[in-house]
Order: sequence, then C-alpha cells, then structure tokens
Amino acid sequence: MNARLRSSLLAPLVAVIFSALLCAVVLLFSGANPVSALGAMFGQLNEGTISVDIVNSTAIYMLAAIAAAIGFQMNLLNIGIEGQYRVGALVAAIVGSAIVLPPVLHWLVILLVAAAAGAAWATLPAILKVTRGVHEVLSTIMMNAIAFGLAAYLIRRDQFGILIGNNVSTEPIAESGQVPGIEVHINLNIFGLNIGINGVVFGLVFLSVMAAAVYGVMMTRTRFGFELKASGLSPTAAAAGGVNAKRMIVVALLTSGAVAGLVGMPEILGRDHAYTLNFASGYGFAGIGIALLGRNHPVGIAFGSLLWAFLDKAKGALDNEGVPREIATIMQGTIVLSVVVAYEIVKRMELAAEQRRVGQATGTVVEPEGAAK
Repeated sequence: MNARLRSSLLAPLVAVIFSALLCAVVLLFSGANPVSALGAMFGQLNEGTISVDIVNSTAIYMLAAIAAAIGFQMNLLNIGIEGQYRVGALVAAIVGSAIVLPPVLHWLVILLVAAAAGAAWATLPAILKVTRGVHEVLSTIMMNAIAFGLAAYLIRRDQFGILIGNNVSTEPIAESGQVPGIEVHINLNIFGLNIGINGVVFGLVFLSVMAAAVYGVMMTRTRFGFELKASGLSPTAAAAGGVNAKRMIVVALLTSGAVAGLVGMPEILGRDHAYTLNFASGYGFAGIGIALLGRNHPVGIAFGSLLWAFLDKAKGALDNEGVPREIATIMQGTIVLSVVVAYEIVKRMELAAEQRRVGQATGTVVEPEGAAK
C-alpha cells in the first residue's frame, strides 16, 4: 500500500475511532447508555418524514459547506456565510414575489438574484482585505450583524413584510417560481435496520449535487482552481508564476458569497415560498464545521453534511430517551474536533516517515520536526 493511499485511509479511520470514543464518553457523562442512545438515533429513521428531512437538510448543509470550502482553499475564513445566505434569501424572496415568469425561467431568475445578493454582501470584506489588509474574519462578522439588522428591518410590515396568521413574511412567490418537490415512499432494510423514506424531497436537492460536482471539477481540473490553491499556499510564489493574489482573494470571496446566497433557496422555493420572520439560522456556521469535517473535498462534504443533518434530527430521539438534546450538538463539535486532530496526527506521522526515508536514502539522520533534542 503506497503512502498516499495509507494516509487517505488512516486519517478517517483514526477520526472515526476517536470521535466514537469521545461521543461515548459524552453520553456516559450525561447519564445515558451509549448503546440505547445510538439505537434511538438510528431508530428514528423509520419514523414519519425524518429520513426525507435529513436528505433535505443535507442539501442545504452541502451548499453552506461548499461556500466555506472555497474560502478555505485559499486560506480565507469566510465567517460571513450566515449573513450572505440570509441577505440572498431575503432579496431573492422579495424579487421573486414581485415578478411572474414562465416556471423554469422564474426559478433561474430567483437563483441568480440570490447568488448575486450573496456575492454583493461579500464584496466589502473582499475590498477591505485587498486594499486595507482588514482580516476577513472581522469584516465578515460585522457584515453578519448588519445582515441580521437589515433583514429584521426589511421584513417589517411597513416595508416588504405582510402578516400571515401569527407570522410576518414577504409576499408569497407565485406558483411559477415554486420548485416542485419529489414525493417518495420507499421502505428499505439495511443490515436489519428499517428505514422508511417518506415525504417530499426538495427539488433543489439536485442544485446541491450539481454545486458539489462543479466545485470538485473546478478545484481539480481547471486553471482557476490551481491558481486559487496556489495563491492560498504561497501568494509570493503564485505572484512569481503570474497569478494576481489580490484578484484571487476578491474572486474567492465573491464566489464563496455567491454559493452562500443559494443556501436558503431549497427551503424558500421548495417549502416556505417566502422569507419568514422565523427563517432558519445557523447554516453558515455549520457549513464551516462541515467543510473542516469533509476536508474541503466534495465527497467528504457530502458525507459530512449527511452526518450533520442526521445528528440534527437525532436531538428529538435523544430527548425522547431522556437524554438532553444538547448532547447531539456536543457530538457534532466532538466529531469535527476528532477529524482535525486525527488528520494532524497522521500528517505528522507521514512527515516523520518521509524524513526517515530521506535519511536512509542519503545516509544521513534526519530528525522529525518537533522531536526532542
């Protein structure tokens, strides 16, 4: 087995074992039986629409994670995904309800508006980064705060909001702008576990799959992806190769913002058909954790999003078992921590092994970095 393959298999294996042990410890400290709690978490998959809800949430988390991963590829931490997807969803809902177009065209216009609004919200942090050296973490956090305030203001009844029952929302999007879902009724038996997939899958689940595929191709098969990663690894070396690092910073943040602007679209076009006062929050910060969990790889992001969505829905099952629902949140953080630690351990092991191979080949002794002297 070559070193690269061994590294790619060893790190996830260490992460799974480490996270399983930590999660078991967390459950024990909460007074729960890890085996029964795990059984309840998997048992929920056969209840109502839980499985379909997990699929729908996975699609949303994938978009948020891809937005974060684009920034990570260039060593940029886009904390502003939370604000960017909120602004994108709000502007798209307002514009989408104000126009009536043929169905497919109406969807495309709304999606383009959402992406444009998300990118626009990332523009100021990008400009401040390349012109004044303002760290993107600071500027995007501030933009998040402004986004929350702006959304609260624009959804007021004297602005774009209307009262529907006890909720305030934008005007509903016409039927031509609503993306129909796919109703499914499937019963599976996997290793003795009954899984009932019943409910309506968001039509824009395919948008997430397409976004992951485009992201994967872009990062591995295009010059843009190469320049993006090169600029992140070493702006000086990239500049020597003819790459404008400042331009790449702007492009990376705007691209990340555009993808972030699409995060709320599966829910708005597939279920709510309006931006409501209780619009979901937290997807942006979850996307950062999932991107770390998936190591910025599209396949890893897909599995990480599925796991995150599963643990989100597990809160109700744990609650029914008498386990505090917050334990599921602790487990999400524990898993991300496990992956980060595992990959760092494997990275250092591979570096030490490589240095020993170099030493044997050259007849010299090469001490691994961090070794005691």
